[in-house]
Amino acid sequence: MARQDFAFFHSLRVRWSEVDMQAIVFNGNYLNYFDVAFTEYWRATGLSNAVTQAADGKELFARKASLDYFSPARFDDVLDLGVRCNKLGRSSMQFIVEIFRGDAHLISGELVYVYADSTLRKGVAVPDEWREIIHTLEIIKPSGGN
Repeated sequence: MARQDFAFFHSLRVRWSEVDMQAIVFNGNYLNYFDVAFTEYWRATGLSNAVTQAADGKELFARKASLDYFSPARFDDVLDLGVRCNKLGRSSMQFIVEIFRGDAHLISGELVYVYADSTLRKGVAVPDEWREIIHTLEIIKPSGGN
């Protein structure tokens, strides 16, 4: 994907505690960046947050996280994280997250969440209200299966 494929971006600056001895971001920190960007994306939708979801007996469970590294981020870089919902299944949602430094594409990744009953720990249908709101933000590919 390219920068223009994203309607939502969250920016952050690389802190010293996030880099290794080579002053590049330690690879595990990219998932933390993804989590921060996804949280801000979700906040921007206005949908119920994790605390409200849990109180309602439903939660988004992480099902998959993957990363492709192209170029490292370094200490003090300002990064733009693009987040988009790429697929919306019956109970699952696939998000693409990409990290840019200016026009340079550094990292691509995927996050898959399953909307589930907290007690049964089984997937349930994503609410229609969520679908409507996400569809207003994104162009989502049709999905078979979950």
